[in-house]
Amino acid sequence: MINILYEDNHLLVAIKPINVPVQEDQSKDLSFLDMLKQYLKEKYQKPGNVYLGLVHRLDRPVGGLMVFAKTSKAMERLSKQVREHQIEKKYYAVVLGNINKKGNFIDRLLKDERKNMVYVNPKGKEARLSYEKIDQKKEYSLVSVSLETGRSHQIRVQFSSHGYPLYGDQKYNKKAKVGQQIALYSYFLSFLHPVTKEKLTFSLNLPNRYPFSLFP
Repeated sequence: MINILYEDNHLLVAIKPINVPVQEDQSKDLSFLDMLKQYLKEKYQKPGNVYLGLVHRLDRPVGGLMVFAKTSKAMERLSKQVREHQIEKKYYAVVLGNINKKGNFIDRLLKDERKNMVYVNPKGKEARLSYEKIDQKKEYSLVSVSLETGRSHQIRVQFSSHGYPLYGDQKYNKKAKVGQQIALYSYFLSFLHPVTKEKLTFSLNLPNRYPFSLFP
């Protein structure tokens, strides 16, 4: 079942399920983008291909809020907001360790496309984020993360490189066990409507699964 939070003639906002690729990848598994195109095709009985623009991305294991453009004009204007850092995105993350109450990470990240891994490297692109600790239980800290840039795997790599890897992150947390689900969730999204210019804001509660469930 597809969870659509908002839809009009120009865009739609939906909740991406965990472990579903945003767009087709090497696995050839059904992507979230194709699921939504099929939903639009059936709902409006559209013949042929359905246009749906991918404004931003989430890593395959990460779930949460995403906005998509239903017209090329909306795509152009939302992409401009992305480039100019006008779209506000926040994530819940559970990290290992007793992290400071608030903080900022500024690093340079370089992606190895062949390995699909990202590394801190002086030759990379600048990556900036800020975070605030919400709570702590045992060895875990629940944080709210605000992205200032949108680099690939950014939250995962930056927290890991600063000594606070994400729970269940199979790529960047050496202590993660096979089968654990990464504790990263896109819970807040705010942007200007590409046509009406109205500010649209969406937010979700903590996921009801471990280790988020440690923080009632």
